Amino acid sequence: MSEAQAIAKSPGMLANYVEITKPRLSIVVVFSSIAGYFLGAVTYDWLTVVLLCIGGYFLVGSSNVFNQIIEQDRDALMKRTMNRPIPTGRIAVNHAWIFGLTMALTGVYLLYLINWPTAFFGALSIILYAAVYTPLKTRTPLCVFVGAFPGAIPYMLGWVAASGSFGIEPGTLFMLQFFWQFPHFWAIGWMLESDYKAGGFEMLPTGNADRGTAIQIVLYTIWTIAVSLIPAFGVTGSLYMTLWSAAVILLLGLWFLYYSVKLFRERTNAVARKLMLVSVSYITLIQIIYVIDKFIR
Repeated sequence: MSEAQAIAKSPGMLANYVEITKPRLSIVVVFSSIAGYFLGAVTYDWLTVVLLCIGGYFLVGSSNVFNQIIEQDRDALMKRTMNRPIPTGRIAVNHAWIFGLTMALTGVYLLYLINWPTAFFGALSIILYAAVYTPLKTRTPLCVFVGAFPGAIPYMLGWVAASGSFGIEPGTLFMLQFFWQFPHFWAIGWMLESDYKAGGFEMLPTGNADRGTAIQIVLYTIWTIAVSLIPAFGVTGSLYMTLWSAAVILLLGLWFLYYSVKLFRERTNAVARKLMLVSVSYITLIQIIYVIDKFIR
């Protein structure tokens, strides 16, 4: 294919800018914030929901932009990322910086219109993700632990947007999403081990897709299930659930655990991929069940 043909077949400029925000990931993250809002709200303000959606997307999108700027050379070495807009030159680095900073500042401002704690936690998530987690990815497997902090903020951010304060309830939501990230991202790291190593990233706890990593995946899955059931015991303030919902969540947890154990036993990329997909279904369904339980009890 000639250079002219390649340019003609490349996505439009708008599509490139949308792509570097990682829209599917960003939408999933915003969904968790909205779930947190409906859990925490006593009355519902739809303007707040709109601000949370747009501001939240801008913050997650800007974090992804900064991540791709920092990792542009490494992205060019990996099959799954080499065709991203920055490594291919479809977006200039200086333009990406302007775009990312504009999104970040706009996102923080929109969340500030809700209340200052929401803006604070939103800004903190960008700093932790771009300035701490991203550089650590090439230095230590502990990057997943560090990255779990900004990754867990969106769920509790919705509750903070609704209440204007941080307490046991958003703390529980934070803890649930925090521990869930370990089996989820280690499953991704497992099935993309060779690609991550080509880019120089340290994503698995032992450094390899081995028995030690599989054991830790099982243990963190168990802990995630345990945390998801805490609200059923009435110890998390106004965040609680009925026993019926707890039973459904337990069944979903056993489904999640089944594939974690299966990975421990078989240790294949196919099972790791299945575990990753199950983990996404698990956290999404948990958030939906929490909200439904609030409205039907």
